[in-house]
Amino acid sequence: MPIHNSDIADIFREVADLLSIEGANQFRVRSYRQAAQKIDNLTQDVAEMVEEGGYLTELSGIGDSIAEKIEEIVETGSLNQLEEIKDRTPQALEELLDLAGLGPERVSDLYDELGIESGEDLKEAAENHKIREIEGFGKKTEQKILDELEKEDKQKSRYMLSRAEEYTEPLREYIESQEDVIDVEVAGSYRRRKETVGDIDILATCENRGKVMDHFVNYEDVDNVESKGDTKSTVYLRSGLQVDLRLVDEQSYGAAILYFTGSAQHNIALRERALDRNLKINEYGVFPEEEDEPVAGETEEEVYDAVDLPFIQPELREDLGEIEAAESGNLPDLVTMDDLKGDLQMHTHATDGSASIAEMAHAARDLGYEYIAITDHSKRVTVAQGMDADELAEQIEEIDGVNNSMDDFRILKSCEVDILEDGSLDLPDDILKELDMVLCCIHYQRDLSRKKQTDRYLKAIEHPLCNVIGHPTGREIHKRGEMDLDMEKIMDTAESNNVFLELNATPRRLDLNDIYCKMAKERGMKLTISTDSHSTEELNHIRFGINQARRGWLETSDVVNTHSVKDVLDMMAK
Repeated sequence: MPIHNSDIADIFREVADLLSIEGANQFRVRSYRQAAQKIDNLTQDVAEMVEEGGYLTELSGIGDSIAEKIEEIVETGSLNQLEEIKDRTPQALEELLDLAGLGPERVSDLYDELGIESGEDLKEAAENHKIREIEGFGKKTEQKILDELEKEDKQKSRYMLSRAEEYTEPLREYIESQEDVIDVEVAGSYRRRKETVGDIDILATCENRGKVMDHFVNYEDVDNVESKGDTKSTVYLRSGLQVDLRLVDEQSYGAAILYFTGSAQHNIALRERALDRNLKINEYGVFPEEEDEPVAGETEEEVYDAVDLPFIQPELREDLGEIEAAESGNLPDLVTMDDLKGDLQMHTHATDGSASIAEMAHAARDLGYEYIAITDHSKRVTVAQGMDADELAEQIEEIDGVNNSMDDFRILKSCEVDILEDGSLDLPDDILKELDMVLCCIHYQRDLSRKKQTDRYLKAIEHPLCNVIGHPTGREIHKRGEMDLDMEKIMDTAESNNVFLELNATPRRLDLNDIYCKMAKERGMKLTISTDSHSTEELNHIRFGINQARRGWLETSDVVNTHSVKDVLDMMAK
């Protein structure tokens, strides 16, 4: 049974949550959370390292104790420590931890005060206004719990794209390894690179369907075979993810990929366009009306050409104007990984990162970048040991030193400066003036009213030293929703003050979403795409930012960090 990095990370998060409920030392709790985050963001397969006898302590941030626990998980599939904690923790508390974004402390309060033992109990208590009566909760928290429960009902069967990728790519490689397989493509919302994925559709052409289907259902991560046939089989992986494999004829391969990739609305629009040309489109090809022989279908390009359209990139297939743009020759030339010249948000061990300035710089240069911005936290973010003005001044000197040692690379001096509740910035102007770029973010008081939160942003944006607004809506996928904001007003004010918004590529954030990216483009705004990395491995998350940017119709000219460092500095000048 394969153990994925995410499985190990989930176990450590669960240990941290249950220890927190018990009131364990917060330093101990934090160590498990940090281990989970680091493992989640590693590019190496940890289980493979263990099996090959690798030294886990060589990984950034992994000490002897955590390494031993990882080895236990890989070898046994579980962690004895977690089972012991579960035995002494009421099951109800563990179940509530995944509901409505509640933290361990509030779960304990709900259990102690109201005896809440399930999501149904929680919903009933909120609807009957009992939660507001608990000290520290109130009406707004009660309503937020109801809102989050509703969202969870809609999202509970969906997986973050990064997690779906972790399960899907090894399976794709496994299918490709079968000698009779010719072509393989993953379709659906996964191929459109949506931020969450419900299930996985894989299409393939092959020589021997029986052997390929046998190979598929015998994949080691398959937990249950729902159905098995000559042309389609459905399995559930151990993670719960549903995967359908469809075997198609080569002459229909392109039509099938297009059919199973596009959103329902995009496909309907194509079918209507085909009808106007006395054609019909389905998963088998493009056919003249009342005829059985296809005129196109082997490639997607053929299918689009049959209805007088150029190829439309998968990320755009949402029926949000892409067909009209294709018809008029105005499809965007979407930004790619190769277009990026730098990364404009990352952290070092000066605050909550795990690497030094030099290590982050060298790792970024190895990825082909020409520059980065070091954006450690300001002092308000105490949980990340944020820096005060004197500490930032010392870091500025350190950056100058590293820059002097790297002739072909530039480190921009920056800081992730907190926007305080009144809209002022967390550090004084005299130190912010020394920076190449000031990145302004909200980490606290996320539940202000729409007007107050918007005004908070507007004041920060109008500050003469503010350059970029980081992770603007504050959302975390499957954890917390967006802050209540007037995004149109924020974008208009940012545009008029030469302030850029960030597309944060952290997989759990992807903030801005694709709709806001397109909204910004339509206003003529440029965005930054940044990883918000806390380790060298996380620099690879940039691909998720590129996915989101492409879904938002962004081109090279729409992204700040596709430009040279000189041009970036010129753009930041106010």
